[in-house]
Amino acid sequence: MLHDDLAHELDTVPDFARFAGVDEVVGELARLAAEFPGVAALRRIGTSRLGEPILCLTVGDGPHHGVVVAMPHPNEPIGGLTAMHLARRMCEDAALRRSSGYTWHIVGCIDPDGTRLNEAWFTEKFTPDNYGRHFYRPAGDEQTEWTFPFAYKDAYFDRVMPETLAWMRLIDDVRPAFMSSLHNSERGGVFYYVNRPENALNPLLKALPKRYGLPLHLGEPEHPSVRRLDDAIYLALNSRAHYDYLQRVGQKLNGQIAGASSAEYAARHGTFVIIVELPYWRDDAASDHSPAGVPYARVVREHAADLTELVRVLRETLDAVLGDVVSDSPFLRASRFFTPLLADIVELEEIRAGEPDADREATVAEMRSAQDLVHTYRLRYTGMMLRALEAEIGIGNGTPRIRERHRMLEEVYGAWTAAFEADTATEPIPLRDLVAIQYGTILAGARHAKT
Repeated sequence: MLHDDLAHELDTVPDFARFAGVDEVVGELARLAAEFPGVAALRRIGTSRLGEPILCLTVGDGPHHGVVVAMPHPNEPIGGLTAMHLARRMCEDAALRRSSGYTWHIVGCIDPDGTRLNEAWFTEKFTPDNYGRHFYRPAGDEQTEWTFPFAYKDAYFDRVMPETLAWMRLIDDVRPAFMSSLHNSERGGVFYYVNRPENALNPLLKALPKRYGLPLHLGEPEHPSVRRLDDAIYLALNSRAHYDYLQRVGQKLNGQIAGASSAEYAARHGTFVIIVELPYWRDDAASDHSPAGVPYARVVREHAADLTELVRVLRETLDAVLGDVVSDSPFLRASRFFTPLLADIVELEEIRAGEPDADREATVAEMRSAQDLVHTYRLRYTGMMLRALEAEIGIGNGTPRIRERHRMLEEVYGAWTAAFEADTATEPIPLRDLVAIQYGTILAGARHAKT
């Protein structure tokens, strides 16, 4: 059940026709600082690798500090809209601002360089095909969310990026009681990460998606090391837990772990962190906990087999063109990272299929989440590989081998996009609903953190 005041706030979320790009999000925060000079102030907290200012809007003067960071992964733009709405509401509504008890620190885009590489699908017609063709997600050691310092057993990471350093300084400067890193997924249901169990908050979190008719994600977690706390609520992804799990099952790290997450870094200040993952396209089977009539081990093995085919396509493409490429494009760097990472996931799935707890019947949600992930990875990584080849062709390096591999990959991508569209509803979830759930999660989490 939602509190009446929270339900009222959710109704303030407007309709959105499309996602907002970097300039639009940052421009809105700048306008608010100019419009509300006694309430809000815009300051520079860092600089991106390509030299772009990273800005933070501070609103209010409450005794508690809340940090909200949008676009920690540049292919996840729902948070840009949420940051804009949160900032405007806190500026315009003095009663809301005072009752929150917070000084809010809102970063509209922590990775402007990467986000700009996705903007073509923010403003064009939002379809699976357009999404995949213009998709970009950085290699693991270039992801702002996952490049915080990390030292554990024989793993060590200190190649902190400028964007991550800006986020670290903000956390250490304000020592937030609450923080939310604004993420989203692609397909399925809604789920949450918290950095510590807070059971009193769970009913409200589960009620938020229900208000908008969206399913909870009751299928597979993002990684087997993740601990489930409640339906669709998990303990936040953690590099130490990830490391320990891989060590337990006997899998080599192979670069799977770069650094720690923002949640792990903020833990030094006792910060309560909450993340809500939201899909673009719904799959009502994501919340179906009924038996699927299929052995769970078979679902895992079929998932591994489907990903093996994807790895084969990506690996053969890379092997064929690496002798010809001359650029070091972000698309190529990402492709070179994710191809072996997907091979590691295949190996891990084969290990999991043979474990004793795989000897049971799968649920519909588990089966569907495995299928959804295959569709997602095909779109993401074949689309990004196409961009890597197109970047070479675009600078005049369209060798016969690069052009041939581009043609072959186009055919594969077209078939996999058609399979995605045949297997799911492709009408995107209204952005207003997604922003409202994210906005409500921030308000609910912040209120809980100060109690």
